[in-house]
Amino acid sequence: MEIHINKTKTINSIQEEFQKHFPYLKIEFYTHAHSQGEGSSKKSTLNSNLTIGAVLKHELSEIIKIDELMKVAELEGVFAKNFGLSIQVFRKSGNLWLQTTTTDNWTLAEQNQIAAEQYEKNEEAMPDPMDRQELE
Repeated sequence: MEIHINKTKTINSIQEEFQKHFPYLKIEFYTHAHSQGEGSSKKSTLNSNLTIGAVLKHELSEIIKIDELMKVAELEGVFAKNFGLSIQVFRKSGNLWLQTTTTDNWTLAEQNQIAAEQYEKNEEAMPDPMDRQELE
């Protein structure tokens, strides 16, 4: 999949494009980066109605290629390196969205598949103790 990122694109539109391809995953944007294996604070979440131009001060028009075999850490790194944007990938687990902190070495396909299987079993999925709910 490809997502065109430019200054007029909203965070929400990027999130929607991503979730079309990975329905059991979502990405959130933050004001500052997190270290590998760490979660991001809900307080630093960017409003999804913001445009990329409102977040970044430099000109930007680029296409990001996202492959299902890309690891979560790679995707987060591409957004940081190429665009200066801090993101966190979340995986659906029952009624919760979990930050994929210690499973950043899993591929997007693996993350999505695990969540889909839990959903399809239609059971109250227990959160993976390796990952965390969004930090307050």
